[in-house]
Amino acid sequence: MTSLEIERKLNSQGFGLIGGVDEVGRGCLAGPVAAGFVIFPSDIDDQILSQITDSKKLTAIKRKELLRTIQSEALSAQVGWASVEEIDSMGIAPATKLAMQRAIEESLIRPDYLLIDAVKLDDIPVPQRSIIKGDQISRTIAAASIVAKVIRDEYMSDVAFKYPGYDFEKNKGYGTKDHMIAIKSFGPTDLHRVSFEPVASMNF
Repeated sequence: MTSLEIERKLNSQGFGLIGGVDEVGRGCLAGPVAAGFVIFPSDIDDQILSQITDSKKLTAIKRKELLRTIQSEALSAQVGWASVEEIDSMGIAPATKLAMQRAIEESLIRPDYLLIDAVKLDDIPVPQRSIIKGDQISRTIAAASIVAKVIRDEYMSDVAFKYPGYDFEKNKGYGTKDHMIAIKSFGPTDLHRVSFEPVASMNF
């Protein structure tokens, strides 16, 4: 269960604004990778955020409900992106970091400290901590995962009409059985990551 325990300890050490960062879409076969960035006020009531947890454990309806809470209560709630072209040219790990950096740079409020899910951002000159499965531990990271997940899912649903037959509104670019059948039947689109297997090895 997520909590603000880490954030509270950092507050007690003099760090006022704690930013949480997480990505969504890293393992997809299609679509950009998105990163969420959230800062809550240091004096926020824990109860207001009590239902926030890892976005993967929430229904789509609950995520949208919590997104409204996050946007209402947060000092900053941003999303950064790395495109399919950037993923294919630099690799998913650097592209993920780029999306995270862009999310942080979108914020008008600068963090005093960063909590990041499983990643270290060496190019961001801010004290930080990388936490494995951070979206299951830190409520701020979990909030960032919700922001990124809802916004990216909406993007994939919005562009689905341009790519009939791939069901992006359902699979969001992940390699489901039906998605794999569509790729084999119709070939990859310009939304597919051609550097990812099995797309990379397919001959079209």
